[in-house]
Amino acid sequence: MAVREKTWQLENRAPPGAGRHRVPGLLAAPVFLALAALLIIGYQRTLTRVNLVVDGQVRTQSTHQTTVEAVLREAGLTLHPEDVVAPALSERLVAGTTITVHRASPVVVEVDGRTIQARTQLTRTEEILTELDISLSPYDQVQTLNNPAQAATSDAPLHLRIERAVPVTLQEAQRPPLYFYTTAQTVGEALNDVGIVLYLADDVRPSLSSSIKPGTRISIDRSVPATIQMDGRTFRTRTHRFTVGEVLADLGISLQGLDYAEPGLKAPLGDEATIKVVRVREEILVHQETIPFEIQWAPDPELEIDHQQVGREGELGVFERRIRVRYEDEVEVARWTEAEWVAKPARPKVLNYGTKIVLRTVDTPSGPAQYWRKFRMLATSYNAASSGKAPDHPRYGITRLGWQMRFGIVAVDPRVVRLGSQVYVPGYGVGDVADTGGAILGMRIDLGYDDDNLVSWYRCVDVYLLAPAPDDVDYILNSLSHPRCR
Repeated sequence: MAVREKTWQLENRAPPGAGRHRVPGLLAAPVFLALAALLIIGYQRTLTRVNLVVDGQVRTQSTHQTTVEAVLREAGLTLHPEDVVAPALSERLVAGTTITVHRASPVVVEVDGRTIQARTQLTRTEEILTELDISLSPYDQVQTLNNPAQAATSDAPLHLRIERAVPVTLQEAQRPPLYFYTTAQTVGEALNDVGIVLYLADDVRPSLSSSIKPGTRISIDRSVPATIQMDGRTFRTRTHRFTVGEVLADLGISLQGLDYAEPGLKAPLGDEATIKVVRVREEILVHQETIPFEIQWAPDPELEIDHQQVGREGELGVFERRIRVRYEDEVEVARWTEAEWVAKPARPKVLNYGTKIVLRTVDTPSGPAQYWRKFRMLATSYNAASSGKAPDHPRYGITRLGWQMRFGIVAVDPRVVRLGSQVYVPGYGVGDVADTGGAILGMRIDLGYDDDNLVSWYRCVDVYLLAPAPDDVDYILNSLSHPRCR
């Protein structure tokens, strides 16, 4: 300003004799503008142009500064001791100088209970830690705590945390000890890191939530697997128990009544044990059977022979049996009779049979004849020659009663018609019952002939038993006629 004022005074000094005729306002403005333009031109001509490359970004700057440091300060760049500047800060500037600045990146390291803040030109974590004189063991872990948003910010510090690994001993029954290093904070995390699979029933000491310290000893008491089959279902569990009964008690499974387990409750629990719980129930059945009634025959002197009538109806009895049935898992496995008794005895049926003999008359070629019984029989005929014996046989022509065979002798079943009695057969006549035959059974009659007058018979006839009736009459016969004659 002093320079400008001086210049202004020189340029506006009044010439001799000008006097009061000067017009200062009109002449001063053009002169001032011209002077300002000269100053600006002179200022720009004295500027030095330099190139700034800051972290790879290039820009051009004009300056009247004479050193690198002054230019960087003028550019508003704050430098840290770790930043790298080329040329040196004290280097004097010349036109076209390129100044390169590599700013150090901030880093924060949490390690061994302290926080270290620094700046570095290095990019690899291992090199950064070496530069900071932080040593790592093979088991230590380095964690980067920057989140993605921070990572995108250029001035965000690299935040590292170092987890120091500590020695741990793992002991399981029937296995050699396992020694390892871990950076985990708790027992559970440490076991997970080394791939130890745990089951809910396993006993881990100290607990899974306990903190890990150097020299921590972890013991695992392994549970054993067991399979339970019950009520149509199968499920698996693990246990520390030693017997089947203890396992079932832990699971709240009770045996009621006749229920049982296989193996038994006191059986030791082996490896991969399978326990089957069998539900048992028994029920009582009462089985009834009918008892058939018997038929009792009772003579009735007022009832004619060969007639029957019911004297009393029979009643079926009841026989009961108590049976116990055993079910295992609702499948019948056994049944047995516990007791049996007659709940109701049968009452016999009484049939009255007639013992009254009534004589009746039948007309014969010889006149009327009295008879006391009549049968419907199948009649055949025979003679001595057809009896099956040779003529020279000592018994040839001899009947059962020892009579000589002739016409008028008939053969019968002696269980039906008594030997020695007489019968009348229409178309044949009166016959003496004196013979039997191997094929003459039941309601069959064989009509006898002489050898020279045999007549062939094979038809159903009425056979009349002529009076008198014998004293030992068989009042009850199975039938009064041959089946072919009904």
